[in-house]
Amino acid sequence: MNIDDYNKLQRHENDNYLAIDFDGVVHGNSKGFHDGTVYDDPIEGSIEAIKTLADKYTIVLFTAKVKPDRPLVNGKTGEELIWEWLDKYDIAPLVKEITCEKPRAVAYIDDKGIRFESWEQTINKLNEITNS
Repeated sequence: MNIDDYNKLQRHENDNYLAIDFDGVVHGNSKGFHDGTVYDDPIEGSIEAIKTLADKYTIVLFTAKVKPDRPLVNGKTGEELIWEWLDKYDIAPLVKEITCEKPRAVAYIDDKGIRFESWEQTINKLNEITNS
């Protein structure tokens, strides 16, 4: 791919892709890793939100569940387990990709994010979250 084609691609993704964290934002994840399965119900409002947002944005889910060092669970990868869960709730066709990498996107919806405004604000917020 040449530089011009790459710039078009990244501009398109930066303007049209919306990155949404899976665990704690879409999937409840109330027990953490637990047994490795995707065991919880959707977070209240998440299915409706994805349906609404998919009308305007290309949805990309990001999650540590698809990291390559994650063990198979019942012979399945984390990505396979998530696609099954998305199928169960009829939203798989609305999701373009599931990744463990930070995708290019117009915004990131994440339960563990800290909005960067300044390093002082960021460190203060981190100390508040971690009770440091």
